[in-house]
Amino acid sequence: MSVWQVKRGREEDFVNAWDELARWTVEVGFESTGTLLRDRREPGRFVSFGPWPSAEAAEQWRGSPGYTERLRALDATLDGFEPETYDVVLRVS
Repeated sequence: MSVWQVKRGREEDFVNAWDELARWTVEVGFESTGTLLRDRREPGRFVSFGPWPSAEAAEQWRGSPGYTERLRALDATLDGFEPETYDVVLRVS
């Protein structure tokens, strides 16, 4: 999960760059899906999340050159970025 604080007026650029990162992730074979949410009260705040088969797979993705390259494109649109890794404790369906 990541929390993204986007520069005012750069929201569309951010969404396009995040989409590029997500599509690349799938195209190169990382086993994950991604969801991007936008805060209704604070339009420059976004949250992204996606399940990974393991914490190690997520770390491998974050350490890959393609991730780093795409993160640089995102960085130009950001005031802040907080990447986190969580473990499922409980799921209700």
